[in-house]
Amino acid sequence: MKTPKQSGLYIFLALMLVVAPAASALSRGDPAPDFTTQASLGGNPFTFALADALKQGPVVLYFYPAAFTHGCTIEAHDFADATYDFKLQGATVIGVSHDPIETLNKFSVSECRSKFAVAADTDGHIMKAYDAVLAGPLEVADRTSYVITPDHKILYAYSSLDPDRHVANTMNALQAWRAQNPQSP
Repeated sequence: MKTPKQSGLYIFLALMLVVAPAASALSRGDPAPDFTTQASLGGNPFTFALADALKQGPVVLYFYPAAFTHGCTIEAHDFADATYDFKLQGATVIGVSHDPIETLNKFSVSECRSKFAVAADTDGHIMKAYDAVLAGPLEVADRTSYVITPDHKILYAYSSLDPDRHVANTMNALQAWRAQNPQSP
């Protein structure tokens, strides 16, 4: 059973899907703000550092409003289904929301299918640094996806509350970059 707070958040998010304009995302070539935060993969919490992940290759960083909401569940399933293809391109996928790590431990298992990590941004500093805050009375992340190259630059940014194109768009950007940078990590 949902608590009144959860029900209120779901109603708010549903209304925001109708009325909120897309946030102003960072642009291609902008430096990617560095961050370190708690994350969860397969229900196991760990510390995620963007700088460390970029040493391994590009990072697909996506922001989503709230775990276990309809659109965020669709998007998590889509990224889970595509995780293997992202790995073939040498990329790490990480989702970020305002949810506490306890919620993300569950979300990482059920909706992310233990295939990629999700990170906690409970104070909103990461989503603010990436201009990925949904307009409205609650500070939750806008649905914004980025591809970040190993040189810490934004390659691609896409904002849409509709979860359907985030995976395809980030994959296309990543594949085009990989074709031009086959030797890069």
